[in-house]
Amino acid sequence: MSNSQSSHPVRPANPVNVAVVGLGFMGVTHLRAYLDNPQARVVAVCDAVRVPVNGVLSGVAGNIKKSDDIVLGPQVKVFRTLEELLAAPEVELVDLCTPTPLHPAQAMAVLKAGKHVLCEKPLARTSAAAREILAVAEQSPGFLMPAMCMRFWPGWSWLKQVVVEQTYGKVLAARFRRVSAMPAWSQAGTYTGGGDLGGALFDLHIHDTDFVNHLFGRPAGVFATGVTSPAGAINHVVTQYHYPGGPSVYAEGSWLLASGFNMAYTLLCERATLDYDLARGSDALIVSETGQPPRTVKPEGTDGYAGEVAYILDCVARRRAPRIVTARDGVTALEICEAEEASLRTGAVTAL
Repeated sequence: MSNSQSSHPVRPANPVNVAVVGLGFMGVTHLRAYLDNPQARVVAVCDAVRVPVNGVLSGVAGNIKKSDDIVLGPQVKVFRTLEELLAAPEVELVDLCTPTPLHPAQAMAVLKAGKHVLCEKPLARTSAAAREILAVAEQSPGFLMPAMCMRFWPGWSWLKQVVVEQTYGKVLAARFRRVSAMPAWSQAGTYTGGGDLGGALFDLHIHDTDFVNHLFGRPAGVFATGVTSPAGAINHVVTQYHYPGGPSVYAEGSWLLASGFNMAYTLLCERATLDYDLARGSDALIVSETGQPPRTVKPEGTDGYAGEVAYILDCVARRRAPRIVTARDGVTALEICEAEEASLRTGAVTAL
């Protein structure tokens, strides 16, 4: 992948001017997606601590190996504060990749400045704070889209279409799994590492909670069990989502792996089993139809980050509010996660 914009396809006449705020692993990941998309023009970056040096932003590591450095052109402005960035009239879309506790104030400030927002998940630590953001968004000209990347991930976006169209009949049961070693930033007590900030439930498992809602709608209730740290952070969770009349749906999320990362799902449909396991690499997605040998399906697309970035750019360019994932969806995901947290801590079913 090139680090410069010179090798990209010809840009459209009116590309969207983008600023990325927060230059950690996720910020750099989003930044690369914008630099690779001809519909985006990166005009600014912002971070209180980590900024480019002589136009070079050093690579970072996340749940993948360390990335290469990024070379930014001289047209990219560098800011230390969001307030300074919002004063730049050329910025149209602000991508917030900052720690969760900063999201509410920052997202509302961007919206009040009349700009569009792509905000990393979760929108906030609590659904109450997320609803405050939503209220501002509903009165603002700019769009607010939560970065729920799994809705755009190859294998997951395919799954949505299959379920909606009942390609293999109705879904009878579904299992989702997302497990990881504990992130270094959580071990350091930042972002969502503390007991009052949610742990793996709100940082990792929320992806599957959101996707369950995306596929089947809001559950009637949840029952969750798990493992908490001495400080109270939820580091492992298994949740049963209650849908009267079916399907049977549960999901597991964990930060307790000794090392590595994996994500998987299995859907048992009337006429087929759909099984995805990241560990299988290029053969991750296998479809086994009744009476036929299993076959590998290779969904189109690269990753959900590129997909969500391309989608919000298209929404801004067309002046059409996002529909694949909405600000309301970001609130709903938090409401369900809060119900899961209540269930895990009380040992009782929590109604929604």
